[in-house]
Amino acid sequence: MKLLEGKTALITGASKGIGRAIALKYASHGANVGFTYLSSVEKGEALAKELEALGIKAKGYRSDASDFRAADQLVNEFVTEFGKLDILVNNAGITKDGLLMRMSEEQFDEVIRVNLKSVFNLTKAAVKVMMKQKYGSIINMSSVVGVRGNAGQANYAASKAGIIGFTKSVALELGGRNIRANAVAPGFIATEMTEKLDAKVLEEWISGIPMKRAGTAEEVADLCVFLGSDMSSYITGQVIEINGGLNT
Repeated sequence: MKLLEGKTALITGASKGIGRAIALKYASHGANVGFTYLSSVEKGEALAKELEALGIKAKGYRSDASDFRAADQLVNEFVTEFGKLDILVNNAGITKDGLLMRMSEEQFDEVIRVNLKSVFNLTKAAVKVMMKQKYGSIINMSSVVGVRGNAGQANYAASKAGIIGFTKSVALELGGRNIRANAVAPGFIATEMTEKLDAKVLEEWISGIPMKRAGTAEEVADLCVFLGSDMSSYITGQVIEINGGLNT
């Protein structure tokens, strides 16, 4: 059963990791997919071909989600190409970790700009389209760190907590227009980033997870399929944690 048949989705930061898994899962469920990438040009081009091979329309856009004008232009180009915008997945993000005492202003500002301002930029642009359609699902990628904080990640935690407050506000403002907004808060997910961690650090993280394993990007993507589909038509303003019980 294809849960997203006939829908169009725009996914930011999809050249690798969770974003890439969402793009592939959406395509496998019948959605036409537009996605953004910035530095990973080769990976972005390869993903477009991989998506098209699944029998859907796909297009990659080299675009900086943290740039307000670029985000507006991106949505306009997407709608010209795909005709409508049913689902927006705000996934683009970076980390610049460090203890607060050593964190520079640049490290803080950059993470807030890329992780949080990009969500404002894309959502503001997409909402104009969704209001005319009287339909839309917005999925914003937060984190367990945005829910409970984490030492050495004050900037990242602030950005991801900000996404939660933003999502809840958008849900309250736009619920009457049949536009839904939800946040997904992954816990410890195995990606290219986690592969670089020291084995001992990895072991410590996993020992604190009740399910005793890391999650997969595909499992996060499954949740995003549900939130993008009509199966979640009465769910909005929620923060859905996917963490193996880590924050229970």
